[in-house]
Amino acid sequence: MSSITNRSSAASSNAAITLVLCFLVAVLEGVDLQSTGVAAPRMAREFGLSVSQLGLAFSAGMLGLLPGAMIGGRLADRLGRKRVLMLSMAMFGFFSIATAQVWNFESLILARILTGIGLGAAMPNLIALSSEAVDPRNRNSAVSVMYCGMPLGGAIAALIGVVSAGDTAWRHIFYAGGAGPLVVIPLLMALLVDSRQFADGERRSDADNEALPKTRDVLFGEGRALATVSLWVSFFCTLIVLYFLLNWLPSLTVSRGMSRSQAGFAQICFNAGSVVGVLGIGVLMDRFKQDLSAMAIYACIIGALIALSAAHSAVGVSTAVLFSGMGVVGAQSMLYALSAASYPTIVRGTGVGAAVAVGRIGSIVGPMAAGQLLAMGKSAAIVIGASVPVTIVAAVTALLVVRAGRHQRSI
Repeated sequence: MSSITNRSSAASSNAAITLVLCFLVAVLEGVDLQSTGVAAPRMAREFGLSVSQLGLAFSAGMLGLLPGAMIGGRLADRLGRKRVLMLSMAMFGFFSIATAQVWNFESLILARILTGIGLGAAMPNLIALSSEAVDPRNRNSAVSVMYCGMPLGGAIAALIGVVSAGDTAWRHIFYAGGAGPLVVIPLLMALLVDSRQFADGERRSDADNEALPKTRDVLFGEGRALATVSLWVSFFCTLIVLYFLLNWLPSLTVSRGMSRSQAGFAQICFNAGSVVGVLGIGVLMDRFKQDLSAMAIYACIIGALIALSAAHSAVGVSTAVLFSGMGVVGAQSMLYALSAASYPTIVRGTGVGAAVAVGRIGSIVGPMAAGQLLAMGKSAAIVIGASVPVTIVAAVTALLVVRAGRHQRSI
């Protein structure tokens, strides 16, 4: 009895340490992911960037996330979540610092693509580690706890942008975003417990790796085709809206006559709402019907986008932004949890990595499409309103994922 109690206590302690460390890494990812959007107005002045070039700069980091997620997820199933997570952190930390050293538009694009590869490889591992550290009944809450570090990191990036005076001080955001991961890597090496099949610290044997199912079978075999395709579409559409807001929100608020500090406050509101949304959706998904929870979170997004398109005062914009963050980041957290639940442990990195990678296409399309619409002279209200039908598609496909998962469990 005593040994069972000790094992249970050790497992609980390891789970807590894993969630804390994954949360910390998510904070650092959040700093970097929102750093370009926060720095954009001052970067545009320094390098003379057009609206279209800013859209490309936003999408460059997202372009790196696509192969990063695919490669990082597959490697995680072969080498272990912990190893791949540390390698990805070293990469995005180094190239985030390199972003602060860019001298023109071309060097900025290159630095952001390489940073994105590291960021993309980290996320499937964070999701897998968080979901595998706890009892399956608490999986949604665990992923939500981890993911709420992302908006907190975004708020830190916005705060650094507000307190950094001067047109060239935008570099401080990238220095902070790059130094953090490099400092945390030794902490992960010493304290992070890998998922169970890698907990002994040894690489899989060649025979084990040969036994892994092919990627096609992981994604579409054993009745997972509907869940996989629906998950991909929902990820794609949700990330279109999320990354449009993450990257263009500061510029859109400034274009409406708000000061730089007011735009920074709006960005902080977005991230504050995001934390509430992420934690709230995790609790809802674990304790209530998942389809009702999904409908509620997407209804929140649609209402907030409509309010944001009509708002003109600083108070109105900040309030709408708060609920936008609550909805869209909460929805993204929900999709991460659903993706982890859609695939068995042995291939979870591959399944989650593929879903995240497809979603990253949306994160590229969103900022670029918004940039093109703005370059054509469309108003901020029209650009924001265009996100509503995309959100409806995301909601419908998210419900299909929930129902496909329910059907799988009933078989």
